Amino acid sequence: MKLVEDTPRNTQAKTVSELVLAAQAGDREAFGELFERYRPAIVALAMRRVRNADEAEELTQDVFVQAMQKLQQLRVPEAFGGWLRQIVHRMAINRLTRRRAALACDPETLEATCFSIGSPDDIAEGREQAAVIRSSIDRLGSLDQQTLKAFYLQSKSLIEMSDQFEAPVGTIKRRLHVARKRLAKEMDVMQAV
Repeated sequence: MKLVEDTPRNTQAKTVSELVLAAQAGDREAFGELFERYRPAIVALAMRRVRNADEAEELTQDVFVQAMQKLQQLRVPEAFGGWLRQIVHRMAINRLTRRRAALACDPETLEATCFSIGSPDDIAEGREQAAVIRSSIDRLGSLDQQTLKAFYLQSKSLIEMSDQFEAPVGTIKRRLHVARKRLAKEMDVMQAV
């Protein structure tokens, strides 16, 4: 009769408190039962936190490893569920703050979403062109400089520029048009030199 009492079926009838106390005493089957009972809820909570199924599964495993290592610190066995949720929250925050910048993806997705940055010559040429543009802008009049910088460098809309310069939108459009033409002429002069 004693063998029947120790079967896993009888373990399911134990309360969370009894399972925690047994697990704290070294009963691996009791911790296994706690894992089975709480795993679905912990996966769901982890999924809400990290928003990725694979990471949620990995986080769940890490949470239960942490719980097994720290189980002796749990003073109130009835609080096991809340204690686990706290571990999930803390570990999810740690995971999100330390998340890798690049995520693995299949070659087709990578090819479709990545762009070529070019050769070192292309990069150097781009830098030279940017230097010419900056130098050309600096050689323009103050109003042209302010207009071009507001529109292109500060990404202001025509309405925002109208408010800033206290001028109608039509005037701002004209100023942009004139400033662009003057910039083009300055760049031609700079590149001819």
